[in-house]
Parts: sequence; C-alpha cells; structure tokens
Amino acid sequence: MYTFSKEHRNFLKKIKIEKALIKLTQISIIVGFLFLWELLAHYEIINTFLFSSPSRIISTVKNLYLKNDLLGHIGITIYETLLSFSIASCVGVIVATILWSNNFFAKVMEPYLTIINSLPKVALGPLIIIWVGASANSIIVMALMISLILSIINIYNGFVSTNENYIKVLKTFSASRTQIFLKAVLPCNKTTIINSLKINISMSLIGVIMGELLVSKKGLGYLIMYGSQVFNINLVITSVCILGIVSYIIYYAICLIEKKINK
Repeated sequence: MYTFSKEHRNFLKKIKIEKALIKLTQISIIVGFLFLWELLAHYEIINTFLFSSPSRIISTVKNLYLKNDLLGHIGITIYETLLSFSIASCVGVIVATILWSNNFFAKVMEPYLTIINSLPKVALGPLIIIWVGASANSIIVMALMISLILSIINIYNGFVSTNENYIKVLKTFSASRTQIFLKAVLPCNKTTIINSLKINISMSLIGVIMGELLVSKKGLGYLIMYGSQVFNINLVITSVCILGIVSYIIYYAICLIEKKINK
C-alpha cells in the first residue's frame, strides 16, 4: 500500500480542483451562451428567422427524429467519418514508415506530398464525382484527400525527429533497421501518432461533410445543403450543432484511448 506525504496529497487535490474548475467553466460558457441566445431571440433583439434559437433547435431536432430519420442521418455521417478516418490513419502510418525507411524515396516524394496537400479539395469535388461516381465512394475519397496527406506528413516528420541518441545506442548493439524502428522510432512517436489521430478525425469529418454537400442524399451534410436550398435556417443551424456534438464525442473517444495507452 502506497503512502503519500501531506504535500503530495495537497498537490493531487489541487490538480483535481483545477480540473473540476475547468469543466465547470466550460459548461458555464455553453449554458451562458445558450441562455443569452434564447433571451435575445425571445425579446426579438435578434431575428430568429436568420439566427434561430435554442428552443427552435430543440423543436427541429424533435421533428427530425420523429419524421425524418435523424438517427439515420447521424449514423451515415459517423460511419463515413470512421471509415475514412481508419483508412487514413492506417495508410498514413504505413506510408510514413516507408518514407522513414527509405531516405531517397522520401526526398523524391516530399515535393509531391506538399503539392497534393495544398490543392483546393473542394475544387476537385466535381472531378472526384466523375471519376468515382456520385455515391458514398466519392465522399470517402474526398475525406481521404483532406486527411491522408496531412497524416503522412505529420507522422513522417515525427519519425525523422526521433532523438538520435536512442538510435545511436541501438546501432552500437548492431540493431537492424526494423529493430530501430520498433524499439526507438515507434515508441518515441506515440504522442505524435495520437495527435495525428486527433487531427485526422477532424479532417475526416470535414471531408465527409464536404462530400455530402456535393453528392449525398443522406447525412448531416445533406441536411445542411437541403436546409440552405430551401432557406430553412433552423435546419441548417440544428445540423451544425449536431455535427459539433458528434465531433466532440468522437474526439473525446480518442482522448480516452490516449489515456489508456499512456497508462
């Protein structure tokens, strides 16, 4: 059984209090914003036709759930996001590993990765539809174009920035390239890979929404596009709010995975 000094216990208590205050402040900001928004709408200080209101959003959510398969729209967006996220993450690690293991190939590919990453993905949307077809495949490709290259670049930069001292120690024991990667490079870049996953999930979600805006007949992106076409601001803002909640839940899930890995 471990015993802690009084100073250590006070330090741990201080950390817990600080975390609780952060959470309380975050919740207070959201509640305060919603309360102010509803108050301004109630007294007609803002035009609810243009800015909606929390009560109208709740009403829209209820209507979508009862009549327009809200869970189906959310489910398809989450499925497409997780699929593109998984592909981008796995391929990103594999390609970054190949680039790290072959310095010549990495130097050859570096300008191409930069060029592809800087291309305006929205402008390529019509081409993607022509090449892949107006289906879920186009949405996945769009999401991959946004997240994959960025994932490769971030992970590769982490690999090449590994502390040289670790690598030198392994080389003195005649370690192979594979052993150096598994024993030094990969463990040292655990945080880099996790951070890349956090960025990937955001980029994948953005890519999926962009794809749904172009070709989808279902999903949160479709609801946003349809709402804008019929000038239903309540539907647009409701879809954006749901999108924000979904994004936070997925991001929080990755943070939980990070905590388990760190333990």
